[in-house]
Amino acid sequence: MKKYGVNELRQMFLDFMESKGHLVMKSFSLVPQGDKSLLLINAGMAPLKPYFTGAEIPPRTRVTTCQKCIRTGDIENVGKTARHGTFFEMLGNFSFGDYFKTEAIHWSWEFLTEVVGLDADRLYPSVYQDDDEAFNIWNKEVGIPAERIFRFGKEDNFWEHGAGPCGPCSEIYYDRGEKYGCGKPGCTVGCDCDRYMEVWNNVFTQFENDGNGNYTTLKQKNIDTGMGLERLAVVVQDVDSIFDVDTICALRNLVCEISGKEYEKNYQDDVSIRLITDHIRSATFMISDGIMPTNEGRGYVLRRLIRRAARHGRLLGIKGTFLAKLSEEVINGSKAGYPELEEKKEFIFKVLTNEENQFNKTIDQGLRILGDMEEEMKTAGEKTLSGENAFKLYDTYGFPLDLTKEILEEKGYTIDEDGFQKAMEEQRVKARTSREVTNYMGADATVYDEIDVNVTTEFEGYDNLIYDSEITVLTTEKDIVTSLMEGQKGTVFVKETPFYATMGGQEGDCGVIETANGKFVVEDTIKLRGGKFGHVGYMESGMLSTGETVSLKVNEQARRDTEKNHSATHLLQKALKTVLGSHVEQKGSLVTPDRLRFDFAHFQAMTPDEIAEAEALVNKEIQAALPVETNIMDIEEAKKSGAMALFGEKYDQKVRVVSMGDFSRELCGGTHVRNTSSIMLFKIVSEAGVAAGVRRIEALTGNGVIEYYKKQEAMLHEAAKALKAQPAEVAEKIAHLQADVKALQSENESLKSKLAQGSLGDVMNQIVDVKGVKLLASRVEGIDMNGLRDLGDQLKEKIGEGVVVLAAVNGGKVNLLAMATDAAQKAGAHAGNLIKGVAAIVGGGGGGRPNMAQAGGKNPEKAQEAIDAAAGILEQQIH
Repeated sequence: MKKYGVNELRQMFLDFMESKGHLVMKSFSLVPQGDKSLLLINAGMAPLKPYFTGAEIPPRTRVTTCQKCIRTGDIENVGKTARHGTFFEMLGNFSFGDYFKTEAIHWSWEFLTEVVGLDADRLYPSVYQDDDEAFNIWNKEVGIPAERIFRFGKEDNFWEHGAGPCGPCSEIYYDRGEKYGCGKPGCTVGCDCDRYMEVWNNVFTQFENDGNGNYTTLKQKNIDTGMGLERLAVVVQDVDSIFDVDTICALRNLVCEISGKEYEKNYQDDVSIRLITDHIRSATFMISDGIMPTNEGRGYVLRRLIRRAARHGRLLGIKGTFLAKLSEEVINGSKAGYPELEEKKEFIFKVLTNEENQFNKTIDQGLRILGDMEEEMKTAGEKTLSGENAFKLYDTYGFPLDLTKEILEEKGYTIDEDGFQKAMEEQRVKARTSREVTNYMGADATVYDEIDVNVTTEFEGYDNLIYDSEITVLTTEKDIVTSLMEGQKGTVFVKETPFYATMGGQEGDCGVIETANGKFVVEDTIKLRGGKFGHVGYMESGMLSTGETVSLKVNEQARRDTEKNHSATHLLQKALKTVLGSHVEQKGSLVTPDRLRFDFAHFQAMTPDEIAEAEALVNKEIQAALPVETNIMDIEEAKKSGAMALFGEKYDQKVRVVSMGDFSRELCGGTHVRNTSSIMLFKIVSEAGVAAGVRRIEALTGNGVIEYYKKQEAMLHEAAKALKAQPAEVAEKIAHLQADVKALQSENESLKSKLAQGSLGDVMNQIVDVKGVKLLASRVEGIDMNGLRDLGDQLKEKIGEGVVVLAAVNGGKVNLLAMATDAAQKAGAHAGNLIKGVAAIVGGGGGGRPNMAQAGGKNPEKAQEAIDAAAGILEQQIH
C-alpha cells in the first residue's frame, strides 16, 4: 500500500466523491454563521445544518467537504497523550434526501479498499444493534462475514444531539496490527487500546427526536459521514499517532529544532513538544478566519491556545518569540488545501507575535503576584494555596493549574485543587447560562422560520430605486397572515425588491411599499436564511394582501448618503494599508446615511500624523474623480485580480468586484457611488481601540462633513462671544487669560500663607519641649495640602530643629502634616509613625518618611484632640 501524504489523501477523497456526483465545497470558516449554539465549528456537518433541517435549499443534494474543525473538550490532555489534539480536518460526504445507506456504505468501502488501497481483511464495520438494514448491506452486498460485523448499542452507534434529526451509524475500524495492541487475550474491535482505529463513520439521519425520546421517521433521510483526515493518514502511513504523519511531523521536528530538544527522549519534553505542535495549528487556522485573542468566547479559546503554547516554549527553554516561525511551517504544510493561510500570512504572524509579547509581560507579572501569594502563605504558616487564588492566576494571568502547581511544588507548597475546580465550575455555569436558548439550528426561533423554504427574493436595487413586484408572504410579529391592516406592524416579502437588506456592514434601506389601497412604511430591510429579504415596518394606511402587485420605493436621499459612506470605507481601507502597512485587515464596518465606522486590525493607536495622512489620501482619491466599476467574476479570478476579500467570509463561486480606478479593488455586495467625486469630502472624527489589536475609525462624508464644520464654527463663535473677542483672536485671548489666572493663583497662595501664619498667632508661644525635642503642634483653618506643606516648611525654618505637626480643617475633612528635622530624627522622632497615631484619632490614615508625612481624616471635630495627642506619641518615640 502506498503511504500517501495528508495533502494527497484530502484531494483523493474530494475527487472520489466528486466522481460520485457530489459538489465539492470549500471548508467553511471556523466561525459558525448564524448558529449561536456553537463557539467554533467542531464537525463537518455543523455548517451544513440548514440543509439537513430543510431550512435552506442546498446548492446540490450531494455535497462533499474537507472541513477544518476545533474541539477543546480534551484540552487538558493535549500533549499528555499522543491521541489528543484540538485541531483536525474532517472529510465528509453528505446527502440531503438523495442517496441513503446502500450507496454510503458501498462508497466508503470502495474508497478505503480500492482508492487508498487498505487491506480489506483488516477492515471491520460496526452497526447499531437494531439496524438490520445496514448489517445486511455489509454482509450480503459488500460480502463481509457476519462474525466480522460488530453490533454496538446506542452509546457507540447512534448519533443524536438533544432534540432534532438523529439516527444510527455505521463505523469502519482498521486493525493496525499487534504492535499497537494491548496484548490482552480478548482484544478486538471496541477495545480501548490503539490497535483497532475507527477511520470512518456513516451517520444515517432517519429520525426526528422531539427531545423527550420520542422518535418519528423523517420525510427526508440524510447521510452525514465523517472521517478524520489525520487519523486516516496515521493508518495509511502506518505511524504511531497524528504527531507522526508527514505534515504534522515536519512541524513537530521544527519545534524540536527551535528548542534543541529530541522527541521521545524525555516524557515532560514530549508533552510540551506535542502541545505546541497541536496548539499552533489551531491558532494559525483560527486567526486566518479572523478570530482575535480576547478574554471571552472564541477569542478566549484562541488566547488560551497561544498562551499555553508560549508557556510550554519557556518550559523547553526557548528564548524570545517563536510562534510565528512555527506558524509558517503550518502554512507551508496546509496551504494546498487552504489557500487563505498563505493570503493572510503576514497578519497571522503579527497577531501571534503581539500576543506572545503580551503574554511574556503577563507571565512575569503573574509570577510576581504568585510570589506575593507565597509570602502571604509563609506569614500565615499555611502550606496550601487557596483554589480561589489559583483560579485568579489562571483567569487573569493565563496560568494553567499545572504551571502554578509546578512552581509551588518546587518550594514545598500544594494547591487546593477542589477549590480551583469549584471556581472553574462557577465560571462554566456563568458561561452556560449566558448562552442563548435557541432552536436546533442554534438561532432564535421566529415567525420567519415558518415561511416556505422555496420563497426567495431577487435584489434589483443596484440600478433601481423604484420597482414593482408581487407580495409573496406577509407576517405580523408572531404569525404568517394573508393581509396587513392600518396600524399593524409586520414584514412584507416580495419576489423582487430594490431595497438593500442589511449585509456586510451596510444598513438596510428604508422607504415605502404602496398600492392604490394601502401604504406600508419600511423602517428596515433584513436578510433571512435562503435568500429572503424582509421589509420590516408598519401599515400607515389602508391594507395590503398576499398576491398583490405593489410599488416599492427606496428613500433616495438616505440611500445616496449611505453609498457615499460605503464607497469611502473602501478608499479608507486602502489608505490605511498604505499608511500603516499590509497587516491592516477589516474587522467590521457599519455604514449608515449619517456616518461610517470602520474597525481594523492594528496593534497600537494611530498617531495624529498617520490619521491626517490617511484622511488626506482618501480626499485625494475623491478629488481624482475615479470611476467606480462593478464586475461579476469567478472567485479565483477575482482574487488573482488583486481584489481584497473579507476575513472569514464565505463567498459564492461568482462574486461582485468593486473597483475604484486602480486605487481600490474589493469583493463587495453593497451599493456604491458611480464616481468617487460624488463622495465630495471625507473627515475622520475619531480613532480609538475597541479590542485587543482592533482599532476603530469613525468618519463622515459629503454633507455630513459640511454639517460637522458648521457645528465646529458655531462652537468657535460661542467661545469668542464668551471671551468678548473675534474668532481670530480666541487663542491669543485664552493665552492672556491663562497668564492672569496664574498670577492670581500665586497671589492667592501667598495671601493664604499669610493668613495661616496670622491664624497661628505667635508661633513661638506654642512650642513645647518633649524630652529635649521642640514640638510645634497646631490647628489651622481652611488651608489645602499644598498650603499646609508651605506653612510647615516656614515653621520648620523658624524653630530651627524639632518637630512640626499641623492639622487643617477644610470642608468637613482634616488634612494632617508632620515634619521632623535631622536632629529630631536622630533623637528618635519619625514623622511617618507620628502621623499614623495622630490620624487614627480623626478616623483617617496615612504615613510617610521619617522626615515628612501626611494624612487625611474624616472627623474634623476631633482635630484639636489629635493635635493634643501629638506630644504623647512623640514622647514614646524619643530615646
